Amino acid sequence: MRIKNARVIVLPFILMSFLLASEKIKEKDLPLKYKEFLKLTRYIIQEKEKDAFMQLTSDRDRDIFIEAFWKQRDPTPGTPENEFRTEHLKRFEYVNEYFKRSTQREGWMTDQGRFYIILGPPTSIERFYGTLGIYPCEVWSYYGDAKKGLPPHFVLVFFQRRGSGEFKLYDPVSDGPTALIVNTRDLDVEDYEGMYDRLVELAPSLAEPAITMIPGEIPYNYTPSPRNAILLADIIESPKKNINPAYATNFLTYKGVVSTEQMTNFVDSETSIALIPDPLTGMNFLHFSIAPKTLSVDYYEPNDQYFCNLSLAVSLRVKEDIIFQYSKDFPLYFASNEKDKIRASGISIEDSFPVIGGDYQLIILLQNSIGKEFSIFEQDISVSEGSATPQIFGPFLGYKFQDFQSDVHIPFKMINKKLIVDPKNTFSVSDDVSFIFDLINVSESLWNEGRVRVALRGLKKETPLQKSFIMRLRDYTYNKIMFISYSFTARELIPDYYELKLILFDKDENIIDEKKRNFIVSPAEVISHPLARAKGLPLSSSFLFYYMLANQYSKVKALEKAEENYEKAYNLNPGYKKGLIEYAHFLLGVDNFDKSLALIETLKDDDNLKFEYYLLKGRAYMGKGMDEQAIENFLEGNKIYNSDTRLLNSLGICYYRTKQRERALEALGASLKLNPNQEDVKKLVDRIKKS
Repeated sequence: MRIKNARVIVLPFILMSFLLASEKIKEKDLPLKYKEFLKLTRYIIQEKEKDAFMQLTSDRDRDIFIEAFWKQRDPTPGTPENEFRTEHLKRFEYVNEYFKRSTQREGWMTDQGRFYIILGPPTSIERFYGTLGIYPCEVWSYYGDAKKGLPPHFVLVFFQRRGSGEFKLYDPVSDGPTALIVNTRDLDVEDYEGMYDRLVELAPSLAEPAITMIPGEIPYNYTPSPRNAILLADIIESPKKNINPAYATNFLTYKGVVSTEQMTNFVDSETSIALIPDPLTGMNFLHFSIAPKTLSVDYYEPNDQYFCNLSLAVSLRVKEDIIFQYSKDFPLYFASNEKDKIRASGISIEDSFPVIGGDYQLIILLQNSIGKEFSIFEQDISVSEGSATPQIFGPFLGYKFQDFQSDVHIPFKMINKKLIVDPKNTFSVSDDVSFIFDLINVSESLWNEGRVRVALRGLKKETPLQKSFIMRLRDYTYNKIMFISYSFTARELIPDYYELKLILFDKDENIIDEKKRNFIVSPAEVISHPLARAKGLPLSSSFLFYYMLANQYSKVKALEKAEENYEKAYNLNPGYKKGLIEYAHFLLGVDNFDKSLALIETLKDDDNLKFEYYLLKGRAYMGKGMDEQAIENFLEGNKIYNSDTRLLNSLGICYYRTKQRERALEALGASLKLNPNQEDVKKLVDRIKKS
């Protein structure tokens, strides 16, 4: 977790809008500056990064993308210099100067140039020039980076095929030792031991590299192993590892959503989501925790405090249609003596919301105005609804439980127990492994006789740890939705990757359902977990959940369910004016004008909502065909606020229907001045003018 100080810049939240990817431009058609960028990064750029770059249509976007590209590789982001970029440029310039021997190609295009750019200068080079019986060749020695999947020590051989031309990379499998030996007339090309012995005679230190790239690993019968080809592939891919290409794909998707200043500051994150039926309301809630891997903060000297401003935006989408979206702000403050703790642990933002059945794309956008950073999480989710069969939801993992008041809804809490989660799902030996799960559609007979087997299995190949135990359902309070929690200490397990499986059985040992989740137990005594921040909602405000569901049902055209949930929400709190207005708009959309009018009348004496009162009332009369009454209300609303296109368009239509042509054109013209991109309104104006 990295914390860096930054100048305070508070950015406005930009509403979600998504851009379709453009058609890719051809590399030959790029301006020279960007051709040079692609040449410079040929061996380190990922396919997804290049694909995104080739879809950009402006030089400004390309420049911002290039800045983001290098930032993703900067080993010390808090310093002015990008050491990776500096070293890469140094290597590129070196190979173009020194590796043009015996070739018309630029140095970066040669085999030696390629691997020098990827791996840097060798630890040592042994040259075989003029060695009797051996074609000119070089053996480069390297120490490998285990983090990039490379062995501790390996060698590369470059040779001049048949003694002339460019130095090419030697492959022990496809070239074979005969490619290095001048006179092979008396050698059997399948006798690798004989070829090895010949090389020992001619150039002893070349014999082993001709067979294997890994010193000391002489294969059986001296036959070059396919592992050499695997190692070559690993070397070629090594500069592309540990780079998350999400910043590149997000550059296309969120250009125009995230501010230009922030586009270069994509921050990777860990995210955990959980779909959990709530035992109290019966609703499906989507819970999530997102923890940026770096977090910039600023210092406020008068209060000796550090702070950052996080803005959360969440949406559910079906293709290009937004089914549900909302935003929340999380201003965070902490004392100066807590800075080191925050640096070690990081911060996670948690939230939850009810969701209707369907298949969606979940998008979570987290922006930090300090440091101009953003993180994105995207995942397809499927929410089942209406199933009558018993099912397991979970298990969902955390590192401890916290008792919490039962009359507040907060993420990852059921009844009175909150699961404290870390999206990494990694536990130290001093942590608890805590988990929760729900069983839905539980009949009394299943509750009385059913059981859940909890099976733990280590995933290492040799003698993995395995444990299991039984949970009887009747040991827990009966409900159609049963919430069950359990915890044990990670010290009971050995460090390993684990699978936790839940299996639901009926009385006859038939498997009804099973679900699993993976986690890691680290050998470390203590692991830093992010400090979770969330906003609770009193259950007395649960009517808001019904409004959320009603809004989602309305977007997918499930109008009966939408009205049912609007009715529930309204009856739970008739005084919630914002919800009442939303409900009234919905009723207008389904042509229930009388019910909408009845709701609207309750706003009559609220001076703060006069405009909405006249707009809604006018649209209800308009729907009933009572255009004169509609015009009267629209005009009253227009006195309060004269720049609302909804009101002006409705007023224009009513004037048109009552044969007041000039007034109709005046109202519609005013609307088009506010928003010229209203094609339907333009067509109506043309029709009126021609009438």
